[in-house]
Amino acid sequence: FRNELLELIQYKPRTARVFRRPLLIIPPQINKFYIYDLNEEKSFFRFCLGQGFQVFAISWRNPSEEQAHWGMPQYIEAATEAVDAILAITRSQSLNVVGACAGGITASILSSYLKQTGRDVVHSLSLSVCMLSMNSREMELGVFTTPASLQAARLKSRERGVLEGAELGRVFSWMRPNDLVWNYHINNYLMGEAPPAFDILFWNSDSTNLPAELHCDFLDIYEHNTLEAGEMKINGVTIDLAALDCDKYVTAGLSDHITPWKVCYKTTQIVGGNIKFVLSSSGHIQSLVNPPSNIKARYFSNDSLPDNADEWLEGAEQFAGSWWTDWSAWLQARSGVRKAAPKVLGSKHFRPLEDAPGTYVFG
Repeated sequence: FRNELLELIQYKPRTARVFRRPLLIIPPQINKFYIYDLNEEKSFFRFCLGQGFQVFAISWRNPSEEQAHWGMPQYIEAATEAVDAILAITRSQSLNVVGACAGGITASILSSYLKQTGRDVVHSLSLSVCMLSMNSREMELGVFTTPASLQAARLKSRERGVLEGAELGRVFSWMRPNDLVWNYHINNYLMGEAPPAFDILFWNSDSTNLPAELHCDFLDIYEHNTLEAGEMKINGVTIDLAALDCDKYVTAGLSDHITPWKVCYKTTQIVGGNIKFVLSSSGHIQSLVNPPSNIKARYFSNDSLPDNADEWLEGAEQFAGSWWTDWSAWLQARSGVRKAAPKVLGSKHFRPLEDAPGTYVFG
């Protein structure tokens, strides 16, 4: 399925039987979706398929200045069309949703919007390295986000029509200058050493633009904390995260400098439903790309959800291995019964257009 904003990719099952309830993975709009599929060992898609899930993923289109008017309402409408396609293809009444970083914000808004418009189709919501509460001293990003700088950012993106992905990437790099700026300046520029071929670094440089309107929507969420305050509206519908009562699995990274784990933890206090919070021992990307083969992987878990994040960590138990396996067991319990895997992809009304990864990823 394809519309102006996204392509929907369905992956071929890798097991003879699959869970009846499908899984939709929503990536951030600022980067390409293949962070979930870097190679066979690191592929979250491949892992999910091996667990028997029916996997669908969104690939966002890379916008140009002609799409400057695309804001969160347009992205939610486009994602709603993708949800409709998934439910029609799988003949399921509901689905599970996964979102990371800005994709997690989008997934949360989408889930709330669907419920509040009478379509309670999101059975569970999994959020990784994602902040829904923005009013915190824990955020290193605050160094770059004074009211004046935010207003300048709005004006600049509206003038250009987009926020270039490379520009946002530089902001994130300067949040860790020793590792992400000066390290490369010394080794590559001064010493003339060629940077290593590394899939995550390639993906990180393969950024996409944000249309000006969506950029401003994200800035409003950040500056005015509109999601937590219940002040965001999509097509006249107020997004109420507290009323979103589906089960949730929330993960964060202990050394994450972009979405600090204590800020991610606040999600447990502002959304409804039964919530499990898990803390990976890694940083932002490493917490997301965390395959079971990673022998260094560790995570913390605590069924109790006190108001204070430090108190949660004090009572948490550390486990060896990746949170992926814990999440899989959690999601299997929320994916319904198993059925024979479909022999063909798509359906009569949603015929395959082309092989993955589609066309938008090359834009």
